Amino acid sequence: MKCLIATGNPHKAEEIRRLLADQPIELVDLSSFEGIEEPEETGSTFLENALIKSRYYSAATGLIALADDSGLEVDALNGEPGIYSSRFAGEGTSHDEKMDKVLTLLQDTPTAERTARFRCVAVATFPDGKEIQAEGAMEGRIYKKKRGEGGFGYDPIVYIPELEKTVAELTEQEKDRYSHRGKAFRSLAQLFSKQISTGR
Repeated sequence: MKCLIATGNPHKAEEIRRLLADQPIELVDLSSFEGIEEPEETGSTFLENALIKSRYYSAATGLIALADDSGLEVDALNGEPGIYSSRFAGEGTSHDEKMDKVLTLLQDTPTAERTARFRCVAVATFPDGKEIQAEGAMEGRIYKKKRGEGGFGYDPIVYIPELEKTVAELTEQEKDRYSHRGKAFRSLAQLFSKQISTGR
């Protein structure tokens, strides 16, 4: 069974491949298709944006489309950047610029009030219109500065107290185990297996 990883982000696609490696499916990505433009993400929630992507790419390719929408929620910023995480510092800005904006906004915020989380909603849209969805979150706090060389996005400034590391310092195995995307896609995989085995 062939499934499309519906993201243009190569880091995210790589994570999803690892997380679904034990599933009885053939995973392809958008590099296998030419001329498909990205849909505009006009939703007001992670779920709405994930569904926009999965429905669009499933219709465009005729495949089961796996998509997610995720972002960083900072409590002291009233949940921002949230669904706007990728463009928090403006369209086309670098990861460093986005992180710098968060750090600047929190520069006078005490450690105890720097709580935050990565949140992910993962969905699968089948060509017949059936859909399944799952959610995951990884709790932490915003570190005072960037730390670590791994990961992508906001990973260097999100500190996980129980691991005493930022997300950018986690190994691939640790990230897959604890991350918001890991939790969401593991839950989605269970639902996916049930869908395949029962046809419901």
